[in-house]
Amino acid sequence: MKTKTKISIILLIVTVVAMPFIQGCKKYSDETGINLRSRSERVANTWRVENYKINGDDYTSLVSSYTEAFSKSGSYSYNWSFQNGSGTWAFQNNDKEIKLNGSDDQSSRTLIILKLEEKAFWYYYIDGNDKHELHLTSN
Repeated sequence: MKTKTKISIILLIVTVVAMPFIQGCKKYSDETGINLRSRSERVANTWRVENYKINGDDYTSLVSSYTEAFSKSGSYSYNWSFQNGSGTWAFQNNDKEIKLNGSDDQSSRTLIILKLEEKAFWYYYIDGNDKHELHLTSN
């Protein structure tokens, strides 16, 4: 066998063997491929709403000015028209969720992460019987 053919076969075998491990690196259901930035670095951004649904019904137009900002150090803030707030955030449940705690220590919310990339952050949370799903994009 020629050297080029041997190298091609070896690369093919290595790729086939490595694929399950590469797929296993995906933490979230909608995450694409391998990301060289840490999850904390990807969360650390100012985000604006691209899509907002409650129980599957679209309410995006009502929150078009809403933004959220996360820092790598764990601080969090939101701004929506005349309402704003701040607090802290931290990963939990093997980095599949983010726990938000308001600065008044009275309000908290758990975000279940669907997608976390440099320019896209999708999550949902449950409030009573309602599922709120937000698709955020970098601002």
